[in-house]
Amino acid sequence: MAWFRNCYHCTRCNTCWTDKWSCTCDDDCPNCGARHWSPVESQDLRFIVEPQGSVFIVLESPRSADDEPDYRAIAATTLRAEADAIVAKRTVTYWN
Repeated sequence: MAWFRNCYHCTRCNTCWTDKWSCTCDDDCPNCGARHWSPVESQDLRFIVEPQGSVFIVLESPRSADDEPDYRAIAATTLRAEADAIVAKRTVTYWN
């Protein structure tokens, strides 16, 4: 399942906030309660790279994930560029 960090801005009270969702959905302002704000920016978190010592672990939120991303290791490499290349290749495959 896809995971996103969505960034929102309420123009009614000038509040900015972020929230993680399984989609790029609208949210309500946590400060004034104004409803249905669309994200002004979203970061795809389906794949992430975590450094662990001298190794970079590529983690994926599987399609079977439900309410949480349930990240699972899918690759490990000593080079950050290799980890980023794995993510880039899988992202293209995932959406097509």
